[in-house]
Amino acid sequence: MSAARAAGGTAGAPGAPGEPPVSPPRRSIVPEPAPAGADRRGARGGFAARALVLGLLGRIGNGAVIVREGSSRHLCGRPVPGEPIPEVEVRSPRAWTAIAREGAAGLGRAYFSGWWDCASLDDLTAVLRVVVRNLDTVDRVRRLAAPLRPVGAAARLRRSGQADGSARDAELGNVQAHYDLGNELFALFLDETMTYSAAIFESPSTTLRDAQVAKLERVCRLLDLSPADHVLEIGTGWGSFALHAAGRHGCRVTTTTVSPAQHELASRRVKEAGLDELVTVLDLDYRSLSGTYDKLVSIEMIEAIEWRQQEGFFRACSSLIAPGGAMALQAIVIDDALHDAAKQSEDYVKRYVFPGSSIPSVGSIVSEAARAGLRLTALEDIGQHYAETLRRWRHAFEAHDADIAALGFDETFRRLFAFYFCYCEAGFEERRIADVQCLLVKPDWRPKGLGHRS
Repeated sequence: MSAARAAGGTAGAPGAPGEPPVSPPRRSIVPEPAPAGADRRGARGGFAARALVLGLLGRIGNGAVIVREGSSRHLCGRPVPGEPIPEVEVRSPRAWTAIAREGAAGLGRAYFSGWWDCASLDDLTAVLRVVVRNLDTVDRVRRLAAPLRPVGAAARLRRSGQADGSARDAELGNVQAHYDLGNELFALFLDETMTYSAAIFESPSTTLRDAQVAKLERVCRLLDLSPADHVLEIGTGWGSFALHAAGRHGCRVTTTTVSPAQHELASRRVKEAGLDELVTVLDLDYRSLSGTYDKLVSIEMIEAIEWRQQEGFFRACSSLIAPGGAMALQAIVIDDALHDAAKQSEDYVKRYVFPGSSIPSVGSIVSEAARAGLRLTALEDIGQHYAETLRRWRHAFEAHDADIAALGFDETFRRLFAFYFCYCEAGFEERRIADVQCLLVKPDWRPKGLGHRS
């Protein structure tokens, strides 16, 4: 049984002596549960959706899942020799309609709504690996069920193509919608460095903290940082890169975030580390920055920028880098062949976890950076390390389920986040998405010696 399901509800916090416990405010980022009777209506409207979904799942050619609903049991797909077959339990007919109408996004909504379940989060990840591996078949359900699809998603996508001013406001709201859920929440599943991006593991026994420090050090070495450098970081997070670069390499770091929660904690951590003479934490949008810097760093921030604005992001970065300077970029990427379709679609993560996000491709990064005067000179794929990072976050999130509930996050929210971890882990394991570290340089940049330290 998953920790989210076992918790059952919101934990209470102690009240004053002699008074009953006081429950924290209910916190959720999803709609309220459906009204009574919705299951009966779903049963009437979901018959065709059930037949459509089961029919297409039966055509999965690489992997299989077992779907149980009441006394019925269906083997869907083609089992892979040596690969366990995970099981799914359908608990409400509304699951079929959600999947038929919304594809992978509906699959996730049906999960966090409790309309289907798995015995464990490991099993959920195994199911999602089969889904991701055969995503074209799964999404064919959504295309065939287009007449059933509500217009809301299309309207949201149309609204995303906004003018720069509106786009800036939208991005600000989108970032805060996720990162300002509360520093306490993120502290429960991140490591001590509070780093919310892919780590790099030397071995399976490497701790998450050591793997995050190794990642931060690799970024610093990619840029060949020294005490003579003044580095700009776009996307502070909770300050881990700034603290590492200034503390270990002695460089000055100016870092900026638009998240008030991150700004507050990062500023406090810098002061507590005694690095406030080297590190400056700003609360500005990258488009409001001025001046020039020797080096620039952005670690998994570009994904928060709507795709129409990403070329402008590189132009802004280029204008902030001094002649002969360089930029280290770590980014989640999708295959070039899938990029155009992904820009026009709204998957689970974009709808429920990172609103307004847009994953670039390596090709789009290279071309947009080149138009801004930045040339790619080094690139490394660390996607498999992200799968392990997500696994570690998922285990910590599950282990702290009661603590997360005590913060006021309801079961629906916790299931939403658990699905997010499993869905992304499956994506990286199946190489539907990847994570890259790359070096982008100004035209008059030259390497030192035989190249960069690794």
